[in-house]
Amino acid sequence: MGTAAPKHRHTGWVWLLILAGIGYAGWHYRPAPAASAPGGAAAGRGGRGGSGGPNAAPVPVVVAKATNRSIPLYLRNIGTVVPANTVSLHSRVDGQIVQVHFQEGQMVRQGDLLVDIDPRPYQAALAQAQGQLAHDTALYNDDQIDYQRYLTLYQQNIVAKQQLDSQAALVDEYKGAMASDQASIQTATLNLSYSKITAPVTGRIGLRQVDPGNIVHSSDAQAMAVITQVQPIAVLFTLPQQDLPQVYGELSAGRHPDVAAFDSTNTKLLAQGHLLTIDNAIDPSTGTFKLKAMFDNNDNALFPNQMVNARMQVGTATGLTVVPVAAVQRGPQGTYVYVVSPQNKVSVHSVAVQVTEGNDVGLSTGVAPGDTVVVDGADKLEEGSRVETTMVQPAGPTASHPAAATSATAEAAARGGRHHGVKPAKSVATDH
Repeated sequence: MGTAAPKHRHTGWVWLLILAGIGYAGWHYRPAPAASAPGGAAAGRGGRGGSGGPNAAPVPVVVAKATNRSIPLYLRNIGTVVPANTVSLHSRVDGQIVQVHFQEGQMVRQGDLLVDIDPRPYQAALAQAQGQLAHDTALYNDDQIDYQRYLTLYQQNIVAKQQLDSQAALVDEYKGAMASDQASIQTATLNLSYSKITAPVTGRIGLRQVDPGNIVHSSDAQAMAVITQVQPIAVLFTLPQQDLPQVYGELSAGRHPDVAAFDSTNTKLLAQGHLLTIDNAIDPSTGTFKLKAMFDNNDNALFPNQMVNARMQVGTATGLTVVPVAAVQRGPQGTYVYVVSPQNKVSVHSVAVQVTEGNDVGLSTGVAPGDTVVVDGADKLEEGSRVETTMVQPAGPTASHPAAATSATAEAAARGGRHHGVKPAKSVATDH
C-alpha cells in the first residue's frame, strides 16, 4: 500500500503534459481571421494566413483587358428549314408511263422533261378535232356562197326574206360549229402536251413513286414524285410575343434584319440570310409569333425539314465596357469583378451588367476600358491578393463568335469564374 502513492503522482504529471501539448497545438494552428471584401464578395478563401498576406505566394490567374466597343443584340430560337416551294407531280391525263427522264435526288430546272406518258390517244383526239374543223369549215364556206346568192335574189325580189334569213342562220350555225371545233383542237393539243410532264420549278426531285409501264390517272392521290425548291430556301422560327414590337418596327421601317442559321449544336454557321416577313397572328396557345427568313443556300448547306438554331440581329448596344462573361462573379450582394492593379494586386469592383451576349458582358459601371480583370482563378482570390497573371488576347466583337453559349458561360461565372474556354496567349512576368 505504501508504494502505490508515488506511482499515481507520476501518472498525473503525464496527463498534465499531454493536455498542455494539446492546448498549445490548438492555439498555434488556430484559423486566421477572415478579411471582409467590398461589394459583398466572400473573403478568407486563402486558408491559413490568407492569399493576401505579405508573405503569401502570388496566385496564378488568367486575365483579360476590358474594352470599349459595341455589342450586337440578337434574338434566338430553334427553327425548321422549309422549301421555298414544294410541288407534287401528278399527271393531268390518263395513260401509261413510257419513259422517265430523271434520276432520283437530282437537281432539276424549271421546264426540264421528267416523264413521258403514251401520247397516241391524244394525238388521235387532236387529229379527229382537226378533221371535224375541216368538215365544218367546208360546209360553212358552201353555205356562205349560198347566202350571197340568196342575198342577190332577194335584192331582185325573186326570193322571200324568210329564205334569206334561214340561209343566214345556217351560216351562223356552221360558224359556231367551227368555233367548237377550234376549242376541241385546243383541248386535244393541251392534253397532248400534258403527256409530257415537265418540272414546274427548279429544285431537288425526290424518290420516284411510280415506275415506267404503270398506268397513271389524273385522279390519282399518290404523287409520282415531289420537287422541293431549295435555292432559295426558308427557315421558320418563333419568338416570344414581347419581342414583336421590336421586330415589327424593323419591318415597318423597311429593314429586313440579318438572320444566321447554325447547326443543331449551335457551333457551326450554316448560312446567312435575312428576315422576309412575320405571320399575321400570335399563337394564343404558346404566346409566340412565327417568322420566315430566306437564304440563298447556294452551297446546299440547308436541307428541308432540318432543325437549325436561328439568330437574328435586332440592334447594337454601344457605350458599354465589355469584359469576358467569365470575369463576372456573383455574390449575395450582387455582381462584381476582380480588377488587377499595376502592382499585381486584386481589388473587388461591384459592376452593373447591362447586356450579356455570347462570351461578352457589357457593363455600365464598375470597370473602365483598359482595366485588367480576372477571368480564371477567381475562386482563389480575396481583396488585396497578389497574383501572377497570364493575359489572353481580346476575343473581338461578339459577331465574330456567332455560336455563343451564353448560358454555359454564365454558369461558369456563377461557379467562381472558371471558364475553360479561355486560352492563355502569353505569360506576363510579375515582381515577387
